[in-house]
Amino acid sequence: MNDKQFVLVTGGGQGIGRAVARAFAGRGWGVAIFERDGEAGEEARAEIAAAGGDCLLYGVDVGDERAVAAACEDLAGRGVSLGALINNAGISGPTPLDAPLAAWDAVIAVNLRGPFVVVKYALPLLTAGSAVVNIASTRALMSEPDWHAYDAAKGGLLALTRSLAVTLGSRRIRVNAISPGWIDTSLLKKGRVRRPAALRPVDHEQHPAGRVGRPEDIAAACLFLVSADAGFITGSNLVVDGGMTVKMIYEE
Repeated sequence: MNDKQFVLVTGGGQGIGRAVARAFAGRGWGVAIFERDGEAGEEARAEIAAAGGDCLLYGVDVGDERAVAAACEDLAGRGVSLGALINNAGISGPTPLDAPLAAWDAVIAVNLRGPFVVVKYALPLLTAGSAVVNIASTRALMSEPDWHAYDAAKGGLLALTRSLAVTLGSRRIRVNAISPGWIDTSLLKKGRVRRPAALRPVDHEQHPAGRVGRPEDIAAACLFLVSADAGFITGSNLVVDGGMTVKMIYEE
């Protein structure tokens, strides 16, 4: 496999990550997936393989440094070189002020420390001219009550993106972030829990773009940011939200 360029997608078994893995495989990339849900990961691997693609699956929780290090060491042993790294793995949910600190720590460990750890151990595999894309969120830019840990982690991820872009520039590695808005991932869940979302017309209409987002929208943005067309873009945050963060909303 050492003659093929690979992308590493964390959280690649479901939702946005699965769409990203599928999109890169469709462009002829080899795909390595870090996914802690074994059932979802195997479905994604089998889907890519059935379409004739190359996919390596690792049962990795990015909050576990040892697991990340071991998986990256295995990739190196296989002669894999990475042309792209998509830090997508994340967990979400509210963490009100009275929540146990363990809940805060769990979100930060996966959503903020995880991308740092993955870059740390995947760096020897990244080639000159490669690109890292961190999947942040519009919650880094706007909030609702009680989502403290998730919002803080995604805000921190934007800052980490900037610092990594400066640090890795000397290696000719670009680092950018994507901040998705409302993305309906219901049809890219693992098969056992997959259900169509009950989206209402108003859900689509409130977006200036006229619809709720799809995982493929984020996959397309990832493909662009790792391409030569984005060769002069680094340290940036691409908001992909159908226009919601620029829309002024007042109660009537």
